[in-house]
Amino acid sequence: MQMLGPKTSAQIPAATRQAVVVIGEAPDSSQATTVLYERGAEGWKVSSHPWPARNGGRGWTRNKRDGDQRSPIGVFGLTVAGGLLADPGTTFAYEQTEGFTVAGRDVKGELFAGAFDYAVAVDVSRKPWNGPLDGILPRSGSGGEAIWIYADDARPTRGSVSLSRGRMKELLRWLDPSSRPVVVMGDASALGR
Repeated sequence: MQMLGPKTSAQIPAATRQAVVVIGEAPDSSQATTVLYERGAEGWKVSSHPWPARNGGRGWTRNKRDGDQRSPIGVFGLTVAGGLLADPGTTFAYEQTEGFTVAGRDVKGELFAGAFDYAVAVDVSRKPWNGPLDGILPRSGSGGEAIWIYADDARPTRGSVSLSRGRMKELLRWLDPSSRPVVVMGDASALGR
């Protein structure tokens, strides 16, 4: 994972063997690229081709606040998943429920319909290992709304990361809770530190 600087790399726990790396084009951009990595005896190896992704409509931040339309920068655990649709074959704890129906509109004013067909909770503002809709927010020292990696049609988000529906299913099948996966996310300059 050569694009990650020493400070960012040091935040990845030693026990982690899977990393979802989301690199934004610029600090204020909502365009990003996602690549999956696995760590073995010889170090980190690429597990996927680059996937297009979207992040917060106003880019990235180290100080996430509710409604700022920015995605948080950092290394965060991935522990549970869920969605409106049936489990696509993940080994993660998966909760299928109508609770993933999202009312309202995205940053461009479009309806959220279908955005949470599949989702993985990002442990930035929630307690790890609880259900994805546990409502226990925020974790001490953090602020902002719940952050997810979810299926959407390439629109900027309010702070989460979105992938195409097909890539989201692929991600869910790839994630292995015994590998203690994390997401490493931020703009290229921030992650290069």
